[in-house]
Amino acid sequence: MSSAPASRSWHHPQGTRWRAWLCLLLLLTPCVPVAGTNPGVRARLSRRALEFGRRFGLEQLQSLLLKEHELNLRGSYVRPLLGTFSYAVPRIRVHELQMNDSALGFVEDVGLKLTLQRARLGLSADWEAQMGALQDKGSIEVQMNDLAMEVVLGVGVDGDGRPVVWNSSCDTHGTHLHMEFHSGHSWLYNLLAPLLQRSLRKELNKQLCLELRRGILRLEDALKRMAVCTQLDHFVTIDHSLLGQPAVTAQHGDVALKGEFFRAGMCQQRPSSPVPLALPGALPAALRAEQEPMVLLAVSEFVANSAASAYFRAGALRRSIASSTLPRRFPLQLTTKSIGGFSPQLQELYPDQPMELHLSARRQPQLSCHPSALHGTLFTSAEAFVVLPNATRVPAFLLNIDANVTGKPTITGNRLGGTVSLTGLSVAQVTSHMGPVEVKKLETLLKFGLWLFGVPWANKRLRAGVPLPALHGLSLHNPRLSLQEGFVLIATDLQYKT
Repeated sequence: MSSAPASRSWHHPQGTRWRAWLCLLLLLTPCVPVAGTNPGVRARLSRRALEFGRRFGLEQLQSLLLKEHELNLRGSYVRPLLGTFSYAVPRIRVHELQMNDSALGFVEDVGLKLTLQRARLGLSADWEAQMGALQDKGSIEVQMNDLAMEVVLGVGVDGDGRPVVWNSSCDTHGTHLHMEFHSGHSWLYNLLAPLLQRSLRKELNKQLCLELRRGILRLEDALKRMAVCTQLDHFVTIDHSLLGQPAVTAQHGDVALKGEFFRAGMCQQRPSSPVPLALPGALPAALRAEQEPMVLLAVSEFVANSAASAYFRAGALRRSIASSTLPRRFPLQLTTKSIGGFSPQLQELYPDQPMELHLSARRQPQLSCHPSALHGTLFTSAEAFVVLPNATRVPAFLLNIDANVTGKPTITGNRLGGTVSLTGLSVAQVTSHMGPVEVKKLETLLKFGLWLFGVPWANKRLRAGVPLPALHGLSLHNPRLSLQEGFVLIATDLQYKT
């Protein structure tokens, strides 16, 4: 097991498909919270997920073994009449590995166990031999049948929230071994083959576990360099470090992730924790299916609110709207003639001039999750400018516009979408350089325009959805989504596409 925790990293490790699968397994597997900190995300991996992932483990096992290995096998025998027979096998090449019966399961409070039965191993090697003054060399073919293997992989977390793995135990044994020499005086050595089989079988059993341990050490080294914070864009970084040890039972593995957003380049301990988040004992009716889902994922409203806070603090929640960007049929146009209906002095001072609207969040948006819908509140400042022919912008007035919305997320295939509805809108004047603004009249017309154009425009794009990331060919299969009090619950299977 890893000893001292490595420093926090911002870089993605590169690795094989097995590393990607195991990282997903570790990151998608309730645990005991540490230091009173509650997670933003909890996830559960079922035995069906392990059965799905078993082939990835077997692929990695084959990739570890189907190559050339340093062996340095040496020995000698003294036989009457023949004298001393010495041999050396410096390396072996594994060219066949058939795994007929295999199983991958959970080991309570430890991690995972891979079991192989009736496996078949074929290898070849070069050899050197000496009998008295006679020196010889050639090649050898070895076939091992009824090979059995049991490997227990421990999983945990280091002090920085990275997953760690270690080889808890490894046991291999093969009962039937056949060997055949080629070249040189192979006819003679084949007569001595029964004398060598026991030693070679013992060494091969030992070598298989050694190679597996080396592979696990390489994986452990890669996990030490794995990022616990990932910068998503120019504005924000997400901390997806693990909180506490994974809770492994015989039925499932659970894990908790921080799931907090920060401004880009910042990844720090939060001053306060979200509300406790626990996976339900029984699935809601909307998520039930004939089989238990491979993955059960609970995402707290804290995650969305921390993202909103990070984007707000980074200054990303700003947008400028020019007169040319609004639909022509929108009831309110950004011109002094149109806006002048709510500010008479505006049209008098600057007749028939284009305008520009600068929108920005004056407070971070707030989101809450309820079984009926997601509820959100937007707090916006809207500053209007008159755009003169020489491109000079003259400030006109500043308004506070607050909106209440509800939404229902959907997940179809590998795309996340949804719909929104406007449930409330209020407009208040903060300052005006063009006399008073008739905010109630403006509010009514703005509500109508958003209902007629804004909400349909948003829903058209939300229904199309955005693709969810696929990790090395892994994607969601038959995902189902349910809104709960304080969090969103997703049940899904996984599929792999090459």
